Amino acid sequence: MEVGIKEDIIDEILRLKKEKNAIILAHNYQVGEVQDIADFVGDSLGLSIKAKETDASIIVFCGVHFMAETAYILNPDKKVLLPDLEAGCSLADSITVEELRNWKKRYPNAVVVSYVNTTAEIKAESDYCCTSSNALKVIQSIPEDKEILFLPDMFLGSYLARKTGRKIHIWPGECHVHANIRPSDIEKTRAEHPNAEFLIHPECGCTTSCMYYAENKDINTQNTFFLSTEGMVEFVKKSPKNEFVIATEIGVLHRMKKFKPNGNFYPVSENMICEYMKKITLEKVLISLKEEKYEIKVPEEIRQKALIPIQRMLEIT
Repeated sequence: MEVGIKEDIIDEILRLKKEKNAIILAHNYQVGEVQDIADFVGDSLGLSIKAKETDASIIVFCGVHFMAETAYILNPDKKVLLPDLEAGCSLADSITVEELRNWKKRYPNAVVVSYVNTTAEIKAESDYCCTSSNALKVIQSIPEDKEILFLPDMFLGSYLARKTGRKIHIWPGECHVHANIRPSDIEKTRAEHPNAEFLIHPECGCTTSCMYYAENKDINTQNTFFLSTEGMVEFVKKSPKNEFVIATEIGVLHRMKKFKPNGNFYPVSENMICEYMKKITLEKVLISLKEEKYEIKVPEEIRQKALIPIQRMLEIT
């Protein structure tokens, strides 16, 4: 995009945002120029909570569909816009509500724990939601005599089963964009940069496999740090080192480079790119604001049911 055209688009976005009392939220994995025009950048749940605190009338959510749904579930009095309806999630799509209902029939006394990367309908059929960083606390809060159905991320589920020793039935879902990342990829990148610190962000489907590999002793855990996105950024800012191997979607490198311009950041795989996150562009943000599309809503009955497992998660965190 030509510099002049880009500046015109940014100016128009800022004008419309003020005129319509709107707020722009961007996930860490959005393209850099979308992050740069956002009011807040962070992970999906953090952004939704941030949205709840704002006085804005319109929320332009630069993320993927289930995140915009979660923002609406928490903020039903606000208009939530998703700039591209094709911004979905392969992990969220790996289980349907019919499949979950049938699964629950097989284990009628089990407690259902759903990863936050799920649709509103799935959340409405769940007892608890969780992120990867608080999943262990959520599982530990459930009475030990209860069976657990965990969905949809099989890597995170396997990690939790091994870590807790609990009887956990695991749905065989995965993030297809990152499903092929293996311990050999991780160790190869680390061997190429032996002085680098290894940072794993556990709150997305692309790195729950790393948690599983670390617990399974398939990867070296020396100088390995499991951190939230903000934790990763803060770690980079404070670390005396300038080399980091990063295990998460590469969009977050944009923020890291802002805080440490001279740092060297090496993703464990160049394939750690979520095609859905990259669908939103500056042009789409402008159109979304101008035409107020695409509005994301959740039927009130589903919203109220989905709110319960989210609130339970927030109480435990």
